[in-house]
Amino acid sequence: MKKLTVKKVGYSLGAEVSGVDLSEPLSEDQLRIIRDAWTEHQVLVFPKQELGPETLLTFSRNFGELDNFSSQPFNRHPEYDEIFMLSNKPIDGKIPPGSTGGQNWHTDLSYTTRPAKATLVYCVEKPLVGGDTMFANMYDAYDTLSPVLQQFLDNIEAVHDVNLITAKRPPEIVAEFARLNPPVVHPAVRVHPESKRKALYVNPRTRCFVGMTEAESAPLIKYLSDHSISPKFIYRHRWSVGDLVMWDNRCLTHLAVGDFDRSEIRHMLRTSTMGDYFGRYEDENAVAEQKRTAGDKKLAVELSTLHD
Repeated sequence: MKKLTVKKVGYSLGAEVSGVDLSEPLSEDQLRIIRDAWTEHQVLVFPKQELGPETLLTFSRNFGELDNFSSQPFNRHPEYDEIFMLSNKPIDGKIPPGSTGGQNWHTDLSYTTRPAKATLVYCVEKPLVGGDTMFANMYDAYDTLSPVLQQFLDNIEAVHDVNLITAKRPPEIVAEFARLNPPVVHPAVRVHPESKRKALYVNPRTRCFVGMTEAESAPLIKYLSDHSISPKFIYRHRWSVGDLVMWDNRCLTHLAVGDFDRSEIRHMLRTSTMGDYFGRYEDENAVAEQKRTAGDKKLAVELSTLHD
């Protein structure tokens, strides 16, 4: 049996894990090494894997409760609800919505009350060049701020708004995202439950800080967003077919780079684990009215998180 090894691939974050076949059951020792490496490096790359949908799901379940993507069925795998397709491969002659890269930097589902914990993406097909994914370390972004600004951010909250997603989608889907995802409030700084380190939790999908106007908030949000993607904080992953990449949404942001020929296929399978943190809605009264006017079953679907 090969020995599982972890090797850094980026200065600020990112490590490659080799000597493990994710299609086979893993021992407790192997899982412990992987979990510890994930906490330390934030992004793990498992190259040269051969995974089918079921083995991808089996491995993903080691990191928490899986999202079933019930709110976005048009991007779900036709046979497995817990697999979301990041793909520009036509389905019934149509390219799936949200298939293009190049949207703004974000951490998955920060515009919901239960942001994602782990995201895992498996590369099935890729363009000849381009279509990379970049990750930025939000621990380092926080640690390199001045003590005065850190203290300020430690004591404020921020409003995250789904309307600030910049990916091109049909108008009806944009409207549905907004309807199903009212603006939410999160701390501007989050403490990671495993590492206990503080991470900046502000990104271009942050509309304002609680108690401040949008005009007052905008310059600081822009500064923090720009600061957090300094080159020294970034790992850029150049995909190969067979790569499984998993990342920790609690302490980084990422960007799918749209620099590839759209006539070529970029086809990835994604799973996501449900976060264990709950924020709150900016306008609780509006959400309460939505709950009051919806049936329980319908509400369970409509208030589930949409994914990007």
